[in-house]
Amino acid sequence: MISSYVGENAEFERQFLTGELEVELTPQGTLAERIRAGGAGVPAFFTPTGYGTLIHKGGSPIKYNSDGTVQITSEPREDRVFNGRNYIMEEAITGDFSLIKAHKADEAGNLTFRLTANNFNQPMASAGKITIVEVEEIVPLGSIPPEDVHVPCIFVDRIIQRSGHQKRIEKVTLLAEDPGKKLSDSPRDRIIRRAALEFSDGMFANLGIGIPMMAANYISGITVTLQSENGILGLGPFPRAGEQDPDLINAGKQTVTLLPGSSLFSSDTSFGMIRGGHVDLTMLGGLQVSANGDLANWMIPGKMVKGMGGAMDLVGSPGTTVVVTMEHTARGSHKILPECTLPLTGTQVVDKIITEKCVFNVVKDVGLVLEEIAEGETLDSIKEATSAPFEVSPDLKPLQQIKM
Repeated sequence: MISSYVGENAEFERQFLTGELEVELTPQGTLAERIRAGGAGVPAFFTPTGYGTLIHKGGSPIKYNSDGTVQITSEPREDRVFNGRNYIMEEAITGDFSLIKAHKADEAGNLTFRLTANNFNQPMASAGKITIVEVEEIVPLGSIPPEDVHVPCIFVDRIIQRSGHQKRIEKVTLLAEDPGKKLSDSPRDRIIRRAALEFSDGMFANLGIGIPMMAANYISGITVTLQSENGILGLGPFPRAGEQDPDLINAGKQTVTLLPGSSLFSSDTSFGMIRGGHVDLTMLGGLQVSANGDLANWMIPGKMVKGMGGAMDLVGSPGTTVVVTMEHTARGSHKILPECTLPLTGTQVVDKIITEKCVFNVVKDVGLVLEEIAEGETLDSIKEATSAPFEVSPDLKPLQQIKM
């Protein structure tokens, strides 16, 4: 199994950790590009995603023994430098069969997808020797305008029309009547109010599930275009009750809406935006951050394996500001460390850390610089909660909070 994200699939995680299943975990954007490359006849390519991590160096668990020890690990990737930047080589993926879903097919086999249901289906259609498509409707030739064809018929071998199938929504997420009134002075809400200050007018941003996405509720008076890895630019708020659509979800499977001027596309195009440095801000959570900006947020070996999803692609893209939002400690254990002890998501990628206690900037050749401190905290209390060394800004401010 080659996958990027286990997520909440407890049975998948159980089979992997007990050795019943071999899993090669791959960054989601790399996976999309490996599939696209396979269908395009490109045997391999270089990407900055994953450089310096287990994906690059090898050693990522692929198969466990029943006692929890690792039986098979990943091999190292070749690396090269282009224009002063580090890249690793990834090989294309092809298959004997591609199994995909589409909204409509015409009698020739041209396909169209509805809303965010494009995702991996479009690149996957070209990567198999035989492509089998499940569709909701087969329409006569000419019914799909040529400019609306997402997959040309040359890639399609067989079509199956389903009937009586009800689409399920895995995570129905609805708009709160007044989300601002629910914020308190809890650590989580304090982080949300500070994170909301990171947005600026005209910005393109990608937000992780949880605190980062909650911070978007407080964008006001400026235009920020939100991007979602599964193929949305112009992400809107959660829908009101009764307006949710099973074909319109974000990368975390939550129901969403679209803003005027939005666009939809496939996952390989989406990660091309990310990898190409077109996204200005990435905000996501973390398990650990090091003094030099290394980030770990996808695995606790032998215990918790969610997969990296798109995080490695997001933090590895050039020119993107990376902000980590997280609680300062976890059950008393430090999360801001001299060096991360968990498998890395990216090396020297974090620009800013926002916690309920303070804000650190990560400065090249300097390390952590304390920029803001919460009411009730002192330099001693921050030092006690932070294993990593840090400097104090001469312009140290109280922890900023967006005005409600």
